[in-house]
Amino acid sequence: MKYGGPDGELGASLRYLSQRYTMPYPELKAILTDIGTEELAHLEMVGAIVYQLTKNLSPEQIKEGGLDAYFVDHTAGIYPSSASGVPFTAAYIQSKGDVLTDLHENLAAEQKARTTYDNILRYCDDPDVIDPIRFLRAREIVHYQRFGEGLRIATDNLNSKNFYAFNASFDKACRVKKQPDKQ
Repeated sequence: MKYGGPDGELGASLRYLSQRYTMPYPELKAILTDIGTEELAHLEMVGAIVYQLTKNLSPEQIKEGGLDAYFVDHTAGIYPSSASGVPFTAAYIQSKGDVLTDLHENLAAEQKARTTYDNILRYCDDPDVIDPIRFLRAREIVHYQRFGEGLRIATDNLNSKNFYAFNASFDKACRVKKQPDKQ
């Protein structure tokens, strides 16, 4: 599910709460803090869903559901991994320290999260799961909108010193000067 995979709630929370430290604008720092904290609540919701779906499974049901390898390692414990069983890794967290890069990463992350929830809904027929997943999907859309607003705030505040698109000398300054060949 979306607990600990590359597009999961754990990675999203850690990404946003890590990015907030280098965010130069208070409004964007607040957006990252709010959404990062909300992602922790989403992690709790997904964990509760997984627990409720697995707590009373028989050994036969565990095997039929393809969860036998997971059960051997974790019993019915909630463990941060992807739907394919890959354990959570800090490599899922992107934090560059560049306002535009991080905001674009966050916009893409929210779309990937929405797509993952869409995929879950395609396979689900349990109304007790569908309703909270729809809620979580809707929140990913709101987060996307908030990061879009944040991108507008950032681009309105950037100037030629710190935004390459407004600085004609940026490309020139970043080029490596060719050194004369030594004989």
